[in-house]
Amino acid sequence: MAIGRETIENMLKLSNPKWKTFLTRVEPNRLTTRGYSQEDIIGNISFSEMVYLLIKGEIPPRNESKMLEAILISFCDHGVTPPSTQAARLMASTGSPMHACVSGGLLAFGKHHAGAIEQTMKTIQEGVKRSEGDLDRVARELVNESLENGNMIPGFGHRYHAEDPRAPKIIELARKYECSGMHTELALTIESILLEKKGIRMNIDGANAGILSDMDFDWSIGTGIFMIGRLPAIISHVHEEKTREAPFRKIFKIDEIFYDGVDDRKIIKKC
Repeated sequence: MAIGRETIENMLKLSNPKWKTFLTRVEPNRLTTRGYSQEDIIGNISFSEMVYLLIKGEIPPRNESKMLEAILISFCDHGVTPPSTQAARLMASTGSPMHACVSGGLLAFGKHHAGAIEQTMKTIQEGVKRSEGDLDRVARELVNESLENGNMIPGFGHRYHAEDPRAPKIIELARKYECSGMHTELALTIESILLEKKGIRMNIDGANAGILSDMDFDWSIGTGIFMIGRLPAIISHVHEEKTREAPFRKIFKIDEIFYDGVDDRKIIKKC
């Protein structure tokens, strides 16, 4: 005999549940995500719309759906250059299963890799709040503060690209989809100052940080959005490693590893 929704709700009230969620209701033969039944969602909204729905609670307007889709694609892959991809492929070469290799890749994300999007969103969101409408002033303050401290503002500069080819494209789409605003303008203003002072341009993290901020995504979700975009690539690299390369990949030859520790120590046994 099926249990009705009202009965379930009453049971939950009486049992004082330890877990509460407003994401998905699970009932016998029924799944409801953010108020929409999953059988209605399937086939009627895109993957980017589902991501938006889960994070923000609403199905986005068409322009924001297209914008988020473009952002996820812009994060998709950067070859074998990132540490996360190398970690995943090395694990794959040892014979570890797919889930372990992918987990290893994701765990390699940190402050200096994949963390830039979140740091940039935080910097830009705080910058707009303190700007009081004067974006040029706060942009110069942020640049001067970073240069005086010998740091680089995250989201600007790239170790491989003098001009990240993805950044201008995603900014162009943000304007087309009307998803750019003060946060994107602040990022562009910072870029113009850095370009004049140091010849440094905005990278894809800087561009997406501005756009996601203008789409009202909190900075703390930034790395998570990056992970959604990069996950298919890590899976693909793991599969490629397993199917194309010989097992037990070696990055270095033994004569390329230099030991610079202490030599010729002897154990002195105590009486």
